[in-house]
Amino acid sequence: MEFPVTRLRRLRSSAAMRSLVRETHLHPGALIYPLFVCEGEGVRKPVSSMPGVFNVSVDEAVKEMEECASLGIGGVLLFGLPESKDEVGTGAYADDGIVQRALRAMKASPASKKLVLIGDVCLCEYTSHGHCGIVTRQGDDFGVENDPTLELLAKTAVSQALAGADIVAPSDMMDGRVAAIRAALDKHGFSGTPVMSYAAKFASAFYGPFREAADSAPQFGDRRTYQMDGANLREAMREIEQDISEGADMLLMKPAMPYLDVIREARNRFDLPMGAYQVSGEYSMMHAAFERGWLEPERTMLESLLCLRRGGADFIVTYFAKDAAKLL
Repeated sequence: MEFPVTRLRRLRSSAAMRSLVRETHLHPGALIYPLFVCEGEGVRKPVSSMPGVFNVSVDEAVKEMEECASLGIGGVLLFGLPESKDEVGTGAYADDGIVQRALRAMKASPASKKLVLIGDVCLCEYTSHGHCGIVTRQGDDFGVENDPTLELLAKTAVSQALAGADIVAPSDMMDGRVAAIRAALDKHGFSGTPVMSYAAKFASAFYGPFREAADSAPQFGDRRTYQMDGANLREAMREIEQDISEGADMLLMKPAMPYLDVIREARNRFDLPMGAYQVSGEYSMMHAAFERGWLEPERTMLESLLCLRRGGADFIVTYFAKDAAKLL
């Protein structure tokens, strides 16, 4: 039937009516809050390019985790800022590494049972050169070596699992890393630990503020030889297929809003649980508009998250997690 018999506005007539017929829902359990853990005690250092985001010491990270648990947030994703760095990112897989210590401290809190603790598996925060793998150099030329890096990523995943990570999340974009991590976890008795692969991570300008937060900017060159070209949708599907074949249990797409077409295409093709990472640049540009009064903060924040759920994401990694959970 067409208008005037059919009137689609009938189902928009009140807040209760709109809630009743709403197709896509947000809830705190679908949100994951990133934490940047640094050395020291009682540290809450503001990240200048990301309002409301801090580098926090282990004790403060535990408090953040406990607040997230009280809000019903689904999980926290841990990044580490080590005291020192070297060419091979030793701090990423050290037993007493910053993330490992944070995981142990969080596991000691009863609140940790109410959410999942996720360790980001990468080397860029721990290497002196800021790249995600072992670097070889010849004059002005350099290369990030794929296969030798896999062993270090696997060691990092195992060390995080030993420290209490519920999920390990490789974000490096080396070929074969999921298989290497799965084999290492199984060998060390962690066959029950899921791997959440950043399956389609694009070389994006939207990561800029994160590099301040994680102190992970490359000291030379860029990451375009291993992170994906933003022009390639079909290649992203191949990356995902490969990670699934290697044993990935969950997928994470990064960035989020500028790559909604990738999220939707992946959702149409694959049945694994899939998340979207609303990255630092997405968060910071919205905050810049909030500060100028150009956008309404609460509505914009929730709409930005809702569009990712509608696009196909089962869960969302977002710096808005706490603020959104309080509203929801």
